[in-house]
Amino acid sequence: MTATLVAKNVAGGFAHRTLFEGVDLTVAPGDVIGVVGVNGAGKSTLLRILAGDLEALDGAVSLAPADAFVGWLPQEHERVPGETVAAYIARRTGCSAATDAMEAAAAVLTDSAASADAYSAALDHWLATGAADLDDRLPAVLADLGLDTEAIVPDSTPMTALSGGQAARVGLAALMLSRFDIVLLDEPTNDLDLDGLARLEQFVQELRGGVVLVSHDREFLARTVTRVLELDLAQNTTAVFGGGYDSYLEEREVNRRHRREQYEEFAEKKADLVARARTQREWSSQGVRNAMRKAPDNDKNRRRAQTESSEKQAQKVRQMESRIARLAEVEEPRKEWTLQFTIGAAPRSSAVVATLDEAVVRQGDFALGPVSLQIDAGERVGITGPNGAGKSTLLRLLLGRQQPDEGRASLGANVAVGEIDQARSYFTGSARLVDRFEQRVPDWTTADVRTLLAKFGLRADHVERAVDDLSPGERTRAGMALLQACGTNVLVLDEPTNHLDLPAIEQLEQALDSYDGALLLVTHDRRMLTNVRLDRRWRVDAGRVDKI
Repeated sequence: MTATLVAKNVAGGFAHRTLFEGVDLTVAPGDVIGVVGVNGAGKSTLLRILAGDLEALDGAVSLAPADAFVGWLPQEHERVPGETVAAYIARRTGCSAATDAMEAAAAVLTDSAASADAYSAALDHWLATGAADLDDRLPAVLADLGLDTEAIVPDSTPMTALSGGQAARVGLAALMLSRFDIVLLDEPTNDLDLDGLARLEQFVQELRGGVVLVSHDREFLARTVTRVLELDLAQNTTAVFGGGYDSYLEEREVNRRHRREQYEEFAEKKADLVARARTQREWSSQGVRNAMRKAPDNDKNRRRAQTESSEKQAQKVRQMESRIARLAEVEEPRKEWTLQFTIGAAPRSSAVVATLDEAVVRQGDFALGPVSLQIDAGERVGITGPNGAGKSTLLRLLLGRQQPDEGRASLGANVAVGEIDQARSYFTGSARLVDRFEQRVPDWTTADVRTLLAKFGLRADHVERAVDDLSPGERTRAGMALLQACGTNVLVLDEPTNHLDLPAIEQLEQALDSYDGALLLVTHDRRMLTNVRLDRRWRVDAGRVDKI
């Protein structure tokens, strides 16, 4: 079915705060619309409104036809305890809800026309979701995505038993198995490797229905979107830009420059008129005082001339004030909050940071190695490879956190490791953020910790929360704050761009440019691999480490 979604003057947010307003958007078949904006601008909120999961504060969302099938895939791959892979996919594709609705309609089916119509509608929707043959289609898609259907049995393997990469692949499988008329994707690239990204891009490009997606993967946006909707939190504006993502970046820069130039021209003109009016007032006042002081009572002609001169000056003042009032007001562009991030430095380590000599690690049926590598002080290495290929195991070996089953692994002297791991594992648990942070910087005062976290957008309401209650993006920014607070000469970043907004990713890249310690960067962000200066690249695949 071809379908069109229309949002008219939509506002979203919460009772105490409006995040965005005035959104006008039409999503027609073939459209791929990217929603961009800083974290907290309301991108996920907008997707929920478009999906009908959240009521808009203002405006309306309509579908044509009204029974079009809208699929919303949230950012977090929610793993329900006890839910199998097959059940998860059925839920994400909408098949399980359609099955429940059809069975409920069948249970109350009578000879009445109303119940027959209700059952017919439920049956049509069930068929439209692809629920009828989902079980038949599922194994082939999982296998095509590299998920071993012998190790991962869809009907019995729980989602909670999967790694982050495996869960991301299952989420991609759910998308590929879905039959939505309109697709709403919230951060679909998180945890996908390069092969998964390529498959996702191909899927989005080949969809006949409309797509609205939120992503911080710049290359993915550049390769897929046809239009960009910007939610500008700083200016409290929304705008739709035609063309792709790179075209949007250029147009946005031009628009920002024009807004700044228009304001500066207005401010300069107004300041000039105000200064001239002030001068005229001073001259007028001075003229009156001089007339009263110098003119004798019997010199009527001279006094009259002075008075007329003062009146002329006052008239000029009024004219100047009228010109100021007639100036078209140009609002000053509000300055965006930007993450100011630097990486704390530690004293230089030994010349050789880490060495692996014919190292082998075995974990069940998986083996990494034999690997022989050396990392020198200040060396910058980019690491890529499929999920499950052994990248995290390689990092543990290099950092001395896991001993090899064969061969040798050694860590240099005076190595100070700073790390943002893929799971953001340090910032988990029930402890308050401020308490967890202070454990790593015991010499800091609580006030200093709060001040630093505030610079990373983590304010009073964040620092008092349990770290488990923070969003993935907030936990990542907390990890970045820790890197600034603690000195490091070996920096390990494992998928650092996951859940970061675009400005924060750009700031991280700038910080890495000025960092002079050793760097181990594991990422599937293709633009980051291009933008960050690297000395070497390693590819990890099937337990092998190849230098590329």
